[in-house]
Amino acid sequence: MLRGKKILLCKDATGYGPIFEEEPVDVVYIEDSPDGRISMNCRARANPPATYRWRRDNWEIKLKEQPDEHYSLVGGNLVITNPIQKKHAGTYVCVARNIYGTVISKEARVKFGFLGEFPDEEREPVYVKEGQGAVLLCVPPKAWPQEVTYRWIYNEFPVFLNTDRRRFVSQKTGNLYIAKVEAQDAGNYSCFVSSPVLGKSVFSKFIPLIPLPPDDGEERKYPADIRVKFPDTTAMLASNITLECFALGNPIPHIVWRKVDATDLPANHEISESGAVLHLFNVQYEDVGFYDCEAINTKGKDWHKAWLYVESAPEWAETINNTMKDIGSEHTMRCVASGKPFPFIRWYKDGYMLGFTVYGKGELKFSSLTFADSGMYQCIAENYWGIKYANAELRVIACAPTFEFNPVKKQLLGAKDGRVVIECKPRAAPRPRFTWTKGKELLYNSSRISIMFDGSLEILNATKNDEGVYTCFAENDRGKANSSGYLTITEATSITVAPEDTEVRVGDEVILKCQASYDPMLDITFIWAIDFRVIDFNAEWQQYERVMVGLNEDGVGDLRILNAQIWHEGRYTCTAQTVVDSDTAYCDLKIVGVPGPPGVIRVEEIADTWVKLWWTKGAEHNSPILYYTIQTRHYWALYEDDWRNATPTVLDGSMEKAEVTDLYPWMEYQFRIIATNEHGSGEASIPSLKIKTWDAPPVVSPTNLAGYGGRNGEIIITWTPVEPWYFYGKKFGYIVAFKPHDAYDWWYETISDPETRRHVHRDTYFIPTEEDFQVREFQVKIKSFNVKGDGPYTLTKVIYYPRDVPTESPTDIYARPVSSTEALVWWLPVVDTGTGLQQYIEGYQVRYWRKYDDPEPGANRIFVSASVNQTRLENMLPDSHYLIEVRAYNGAGLGPPGEMCEMFTKRPHPPRMWRYISWTGKWLYVWWDHIQYDWFGNISFPLYYKVCYIYGKVYITGWHFMDFPMPQVGDYELMVRGRYEGGDGPIRRIKILGKAQKNH
Repeated sequence: MLRGKKILLCKDATGYGPIFEEEPVDVVYIEDSPDGRISMNCRARANPPATYRWRRDNWEIKLKEQPDEHYSLVGGNLVITNPIQKKHAGTYVCVARNIYGTVISKEARVKFGFLGEFPDEEREPVYVKEGQGAVLLCVPPKAWPQEVTYRWIYNEFPVFLNTDRRRFVSQKTGNLYIAKVEAQDAGNYSCFVSSPVLGKSVFSKFIPLIPLPPDDGEERKYPADIRVKFPDTTAMLASNITLECFALGNPIPHIVWRKVDATDLPANHEISESGAVLHLFNVQYEDVGFYDCEAINTKGKDWHKAWLYVESAPEWAETINNTMKDIGSEHTMRCVASGKPFPFIRWYKDGYMLGFTVYGKGELKFSSLTFADSGMYQCIAENYWGIKYANAELRVIACAPTFEFNPVKKQLLGAKDGRVVIECKPRAAPRPRFTWTKGKELLYNSSRISIMFDGSLEILNATKNDEGVYTCFAENDRGKANSSGYLTITEATSITVAPEDTEVRVGDEVILKCQASYDPMLDITFIWAIDFRVIDFNAEWQQYERVMVGLNEDGVGDLRILNAQIWHEGRYTCTAQTVVDSDTAYCDLKIVGVPGPPGVIRVEEIADTWVKLWWTKGAEHNSPILYYTIQTRHYWALYEDDWRNATPTVLDGSMEKAEVTDLYPWMEYQFRIIATNEHGSGEASIPSLKIKTWDAPPVVSPTNLAGYGGRNGEIIITWTPVEPWYFYGKKFGYIVAFKPHDAYDWWYETISDPETRRHVHRDTYFIPTEEDFQVREFQVKIKSFNVKGDGPYTLTKVIYYPRDVPTESPTDIYARPVSSTEALVWWLPVVDTGTGLQQYIEGYQVRYWRKYDDPEPGANRIFVSASVNQTRLENMLPDSHYLIEVRAYNGAGLGPPGEMCEMFTKRPHPPRMWRYISWTGKWLYVWWDHIQYDWFGNISFPLYYKVCYIYGKVYITGWHFMDFPMPQVGDYELMVRGRYEGGDGPIRRIKILGKAQKNH
């Protein structure tokens, strides 16, 4: 035995050193705890079982020699009964040990929790003028743990003050901040401190707050003044942090948070307490930077910014593992840890520290291992944020050579003309000396035969003469052993048909040849790899399959690619392999197809109607890119995939930047690019980030400008609004200009709502007098404007203000039916003599109703413009007597009616019988009753027939019969309808049974 340890032989493999399964954790003890004890757990897996000891502040606790009234050991757990702060507070470590070594646990701290009392001194009252800000100081007592919460009592317990935009309680200092004191704030305030861990609370003496009336009876306004300022903060990676910012001011300031040099706050943020608190959850390295808090009111603003640092606890990049090494050999143990700041590395062996290494990397080197080096090693990385342990056992062993666990194979195979290696790997320590014999012949190193460092025998260019019994002898200072095997030389495996370099198009099928010759006594396997990744035919059967003849009896292992795609391109390697040897051949498969998507698009320059784009070239897929197409999608796109070609439409394939023109100003855009080669267009690139073009004066004016004079001196002007993408800037609207024909000055009206379609102007200047029997003529124009300027006026439109309604009526009103539900009506228009007379016409009203069945007030109405003298009447009832009235109208109202016109709608054609009279195996003869011509014209007569049969195809015929192919399976429906002057008539259907059902 050496230092209480076992000297390890090669066959000793059943035991192992301690491995912690449960380690102690930090404890906060409350002195008035009803349990009156602290339990710290420790459990390790080991064989033989471990024994346990404990250390406090690096001093061993005597648990066995001198029993302690406070300490006791239960299994591996340390129990402290009736703990005392001065005696038992500190850092504890569990030590586990067996014959293979000793390990120490993570450090655990025992601290005694407390929450002090506020002093008994009375608090001074605070006097503040109404409208000014106030700060009430908490001055909390000391506490452990330091994580406490603060609230304020108002006048009496348990009435707590509610926080809002005006009042804020800092959870860092406990102070109460009131942005603007009001008369209702008068009262007594007490700071209430709670420890959630201890379950204990204390509160201060009351602080009277006395608001004073403002000077001259008016509150003084003053700018925002930030009083709660978060400091530079360092957070641990993946933790949650809180930043506070609150300002005094009148009016009450508004708080705005920003991350400097970023467009938005991190996605993992939340703002609470009416904007005064910024929470960041699961903090990451990208959250590092300046955070800015800005307080704003109408009198001014204040701002504060501080830096957020993010650091991390240690993590292992490389660590130690259990290792078994020969006595006398070299060995290096290495630990590499990452963290911010870089962690320190400590090494322990069997519970005792070996040394320190800084900056995250540590090594232990052994030049010649001895039994004393065996044991449990621990590598510990530590920085401000935490500690990381790594444990491993090092075993130094010694034994005579033995082939018990790994003898030389009894049957050895080698390929003719190939390289043969016969392994000799006995278990031995230290490393043995090796010798080889063939039969009784001792072998020596030569140009063809050599004994390798690990003891294996290498034979080059093997022949049949090399067959025989080979014996490996191993010997060290503790003994010797040997093992033998018989070597048989087989025919070499050789690829006879190698795959060839191939080029195919995307979607084609391709077969890569691979055939080999081999020793018939062996089995052969073909292994295919692409770019040195072995193809798994079971998992990738949808892409690849083997093409083999007679289960490899003929040495064929071709590879078929079923549907060649771009990702199939690469170097394919075919390996023909037996248990003895292998041969390899390769080929390059080139896939040609459409280009891949271009790389990331960057918008480098932005103007009002153009931007400059940069992008990176995508994969050509073995065919040069001929041209690029740039597409845009703007804010008003109708749907997600509403991409449209930009200008210029086509760009040379060698370009990687372009200026896109003809864009709408003040429009949010995204861009994407499609590459095209001789095989077609590829996928579009990932859309660019959204950008907004600069604003510019509008260039588009409203359309369809019109208007008329109404009753009571109204001028009604109408137009079609401008589409939103032509706004070109903020505060878009219209300017309407109008004036009487003979006036010099224009009247202007500003319309701020871009959706407005009409404007009504009332002014006594426009009201005609009784003596005025002429129609007034007005000139109207309209233009657009936005914050950048005005657009052009439309062409001047002339509108009229009539003195009175039209006095003339339409003449020669005539109507005729075109179907049972429709009719045509026309008339001679009223002569419009222009603006010189009051006979001004804007259009016509057509009314129609059934003479005996409908009340006249409920008549149907149709309005047409003055340029039209006919219209179609719809939704009439069949076989009915209708009255039709036509009047002219203008802005003043309706003129007199023309002579009443009467007409009868046609009777609907009677129901017809559709039938079929014969069918054969292939053809179906169908006929229907023909509608006879009505000489009196009171029945709708069809112009032709529409027939719909299989697959929805429509046939048109003037006959009343047709031949159709007979349906073989299933039922079909035949539909026939007439086409009349007024439109399509009703549908008649007939069901056709398939041939199979007919036979049935």
